[in-house]
Amino acid sequence: MWHDDAQQVELSLREPECFGAVFDRYFREIHGYVARRLGRDAADDVAAETFLTAFRSRRRFDASRGTVRAWLYGIATNHMSTYHRQEMRAYRGLARAGSQGVEEGHADRVAERVDAGVVGRELAGALAKLPRGDREVLLLIALGGLSHADVAVALGIPYGTVGSRLNRVRKKLRGLASVAGEIEREDSGRG
Repeated sequence: MWHDDAQQVELSLREPECFGAVFDRYFREIHGYVARRLGRDAADDVAAETFLTAFRSRRRFDASRGTVRAWLYGIATNHMSTYHRQEMRAYRGLARAGSQGVEEGHADRVAERVDAGVVGRELAGALAKLPRGDREVLLLIALGGLSHADVAVALGIPYGTVGSRLNRVRKKLRGLASVAGEIEREDSGRG
């Protein structure tokens, strides 16, 4: 599928309407990832900005560096940085207030463990304390379902850095053994 995506991006340089196939394939996924991170209202804006940026910068897409999916997650991550303070406030608020009365978001077991709508107080506090780069790696893997290679492309970091950041996160979250175990089990299948 990734090969078809790259072809669609290339074809869209001559026929811009072809980029619609990329939009149709990934908008819902990117929107869902952003919604789990920042909430639905922000997701509408960030997802739209992600695809507008991707369309405008499609000449710079390089299939030899990674997949269209990873490229889109990277763009979304950059746009989310403007909402970083809002995300941090949400995690800190959840850490103080707990998760009762918050809407459940994603059905995936790992996503349930880290989703801002259902995380426990301890995990929310731990996520708020993580360095931004470590948190981005964890959430791209746990919520975005990206492989280590795709995370490296999305964040523009070496492949080995993804593994070292994830290892650091696991150590920091070790007190929350059930969450760390879920992350480790889910991630081991992606490598």
